[in-house]
Amino acid sequence: MLTHPRVETVIFMMGINDIGWPDSVLDPHAVAPSADDIIAGYKQLIARSHDHGIRIVAATLTPFNNAFGGGPLEGYYNDEKEAKRVAVNDWIRNSGAFDGVIDFDKVVQDPDSPNKILPSFDKGDNLHPNDAGYKAMAESIDLGVLAAQ
Repeated sequence: MLTHPRVETVIFMMGINDIGWPDSVLDPHAVAPSADDIIAGYKQLIARSHDHGIRIVAATLTPFNNAFGGGPLEGYYNDEKEAKRVAVNDWIRNSGAFDGVIDFDKVVQDPDSPNKILPSFDKGDNLHPNDAGYKAMAESIDLGVLAAQ
């Protein structure tokens, strides 16, 4: 992205696998990053983007309670991982480090259980949105946030 000509703005949504994979069958021996570790990585990406004159807009991490629960990927979600997601999202929303924020977490979360994706937006794995979820996410974007200032 940094060397692609004419890029002005990037929408950045990354980190849920960094939180979910450790301590699961996907990476059972990995050292789980802290929320501060993930945020430090974000800060590096922000600096590199800005060094290339590129705006970077963050999207919050969506709910993932019981992601892959009951299947071979059991362990992707737990309360400690949820606390990291909440801390990362809080930093995304409130740090002012990004050039804009798109709050996909609020768009797809179940209002009765904010750590879960709304059932009507769930693809069936408690992690990925379905077509209706992605449509709601797309429609939630304020295009003014993407405009170069």
